[in-house]
Amino acid sequence: QVQLVESGGGLVQPGGSLRLSCAASGSILSIRAMGWYRQAPGKQRELVATITNSGRTNYADSMKGRFTISRDNAKNTVSLQMNSLKPEDTAVYYCYALIGPPRGDYWGQGTQVTVSS
Repeated sequence: QVQLVESGGGLVQPGGSLRLSCAASGSILSIRAMGWYRQAPGKQRELVATITNSGRTNYADSMKGRFTISRDNAKNTVSLQMNSLKPEDTAVYYCYALIGPPRGDYWGQGTQVTVSS
């Protein structure tokens, strides 16, 4: 079992920045990758970015160049630096952890990000 707790969401104006953080606890040695997904009202949950234990990253195309994912393996945290935010970035952002073997998917409770003037 892995527990994930997010922090850092809030209200920001268009063009602004926010930094999300997620702390993992529990069976952290089984974590293979961590990341962020988001879900806007009326839409499906979508990938934002992921990062493996070795530091390999993967971003959704719409986030490339604006968002940066990073990880501190010593502190068992993953962060998401979001710059040049747009109103369409408004969503609940969920921290994610992939564990294995056997494979398991774990989610945080979500943190609201609202981009509005």
